[in-house]
Amino acid sequence: MFNLKQLILVILILLSTSNAFSQLGFSHEIGIITGPVAFKSDFGERNDFSTNSGNTGFGIGLVHYINFAYQADCNCYTTDNYFNDHFKLRTEISYNKTKLDHLGLFVQPEQTSADADRLRAHSGEANNFDIGMQIEYFPLSIRSFQAFGYRFAPFVSLGAHYVSFNPKVSTSYLGEGDPGNINNLNNFYNPWSRPPLENPIDISGGSTWSVVSSIGVRYKLNTISDLMLDLRGQYYFNDWIDGLNHQLEYNKYNDWLVWLNVGYIYYLD
Repeated sequence: MFNLKQLILVILILLSTSNAFSQLGFSHEIGIITGPVAFKSDFGERNDFSTNSGNTGFGIGLVHYINFAYQADCNCYTTDNYFNDHFKLRTEISYNKTKLDHLGLFVQPEQTSADADRLRAHSGEANNFDIGMQIEYFPLSIRSFQAFGYRFAPFVSLGAHYVSFNPKVSTSYLGEGDPGNINNLNNFYNPWSRPPLENPIDISGGSTWSVVSSIGVRYKLNTISDLMLDLRGQYYFNDWIDGLNHQLEYNKYNDWLVWLNVGYIYYLD
């Protein structure tokens, strides 16, 4: 279940961290990001191109940066040291949504079994709300980038996000005399629920942590704004993000995603 207390605690920690750095006078940036998401879950066939390309959605988010290279209260550069000139602290609130289907070998037209029909009839939806923080490392000088020493500034990042997930599951399978009932396991792929295996369907939702890493680049538009391209990988510490968690041998990993986003960043001070 969704843990409101944990969410409030995460928000308070993030606000406290940002406020602590603000008290030191560092400058701020805000931005918006959006782009396609490829969701890697228990739907479909693992490492299958049609699954990887078909189970895609979108994400959108708001980002805030602490820029250690610039001092807002004096409109000047901070102390010249490596950390200030190569790192930024990113806080993010984002949402992603992906519709999910079973694609690949087991649902090809030549597959005519009842279980193949069950897979074709089964669909889902991943809905995730994120809040978290990442540290970004810029190999090139942030000061030089802001002074138009170069137009492009590549970066890598690593961080953690708290995730509230709310999956949806549906089936249009017409067999067994109980069509559309997601509580009837006979409407789903039978090998998932053969004893002693547990119920593979759960849409109750909940919350979990995830680790986030990305590689990207900024392009300097003018003195107060950048464009950003960011390729992110996010691994969840939970396998119920998509509402499906079967225990067959090939389900080896928790759910995860890849998000390619573009963003606009504005310098507040």
